[in-house]
Amino acid sequence: MDDAKLPLIDHLAELRARIFKVLIACVIGTALAWNFKEDIFGFLMKPAVAALGDEAGKLQAIAPTEIFFTYVKCALLTGVVFALPVIFWQAWSFVAPGLYPGEKRAVMPFVLCSTLLFAGGAVFGYSMVFPLMFDFLTGFDSEFVVSAWTMREVFAITTRLFLAFGVAFELPVLVFFLSVAGIVDAPTLFRGTPYAVLIIFVTAALLTPPDWVSQVFLAVPMIGLYLLGVGVAWAFGGNRRRERAEDEATERS
Repeated sequence: MDDAKLPLIDHLAELRARIFKVLIACVIGTALAWNFKEDIFGFLMKPAVAALGDEAGKLQAIAPTEIFFTYVKCALLTGVVFALPVIFWQAWSFVAPGLYPGEKRAVMPFVLCSTLLFAGGAVFGYSMVFPLMFDFLTGFDSEFVVSAWTMREVFAITTRLFLAFGVAFELPVLVFFLSVAGIVDAPTLFRGTPYAVLIIFVTAALLTPPDWVSQVFLAVPMIGLYLLGVGVAWAFGGNRRRERAEDEATERS
């Protein structure tokens, strides 16, 4: 760990600089996404439109500004997704001075794993959960009522689930940070598995629409990722304890 201790004002200045870099990356990503807003929106809405079928036709826009502002939100969120590697890099670079040399060498694996895990969660939700969820919701159509969804509502549900699955798949990374910070260790996490499962199902219920399909498909991978995080804590927690002991021995000698 670095011996030099930066004053609080220097930490705040560094944090401001890194936030500015993240904002620049998001602006650039949003500008690029705006040029392909219709293609991106069409891709996101494909499972919902497929579930509606030929009878319902297309999504509805019932407010004069609904199409424009929905496209703006689509470009903004896509820009943030494009900027994820920069966001993860800046987050790691900010905390890296407080880590041990062995942990600093994990910077590239951290950025790569964080990006791939988020993308993997989003792809899993899009390809596996969205079709089942929208088919389930349109299954209540009858001769008396037919689903006619607005683009704003479908976009809100879709993006919320995209983010939910992406963030949920970051669970091993969160556990890694908690482990190297000494806040938790692997035995504590393992003993807390029943409570974690309960919290995961409650979180899945809050983040997903009120249907059991999306809730189960979000909760089950999160449980597996939590157990993976326990393994990560076991591996890196032991390395951190050894490096801390070596540093203390060096300081005493």
